[in-house]
Amino acid sequence: MVKKQADLLDEVAGYYAARLAEHGETAKGVDWNGEESQFLRFSQLSKVIDQPNEAFSVNDLGCGYGALRDYLGKSYPTFAYTGIDVAAEMIQAAQQQHGAEASTRFLVGSEPDTVADYGIASGIFNVRMDRGDSEWLTYIKGVLDVMDRTSRLGFAFNCLTSYSDADKMRETLFYADPCVLFDHCKRRYSRNVALLHDYGLYEFTILVRKQAGDQ
Repeated sequence: MVKKQADLLDEVAGYYAARLAEHGETAKGVDWNGEESQFLRFSQLSKVIDQPNEAFSVNDLGCGYGALRDYLGKSYPTFAYTGIDVAAEMIQAAQQQHGAEASTRFLVGSEPDTVADYGIASGIFNVRMDRGDSEWLTYIKGVLDVMDRTSRLGFAFNCLTSYSDADKMRETLFYADPCVLFDHCKRRYSRNVALLHDYGLYEFTILVRKQAGDQ
């Protein structure tokens, strides 16, 4: 990993460790407003799972304290879950809360160590600190390459939207152009890409489903 990206990840890890210390294992502890909107995001992201009644595996990139593990456990009968986060404090909290659960594991890092059926990333592209638009977009595309490489059947992620109201935008957050990322995913990863921008939040979700013949 180049030093520049390592510094970026250190900044992100420090930011989320501070949120966790302030708010604990709650939605605000991973910088969301509340559990209702957090679960709404999970419901959009999990639409990438095409085999809900069969066993599947998932890599949760930027897992925080494991809230997606809770959601999946209530929604699907059988799955294997790996949570990955750059903040060691988040992984420690996740292990304390979920470490004893079957087919569940957590690791500190920026990439999954195994290929899963699906990759999911919720909220990891929002907090850019003082990074510029171009640098942050390059970082996002690099992470999407990782998600593509470590998923067999597809992956899903969300971003704050550039269509947000200007008076609600914050300088430390990144508001992505959904059309730019849809085009990127369509051209680079799969013919089957869905853009979800109709669920009432200032964000969007992209689902990338793979099939034979995709690059």
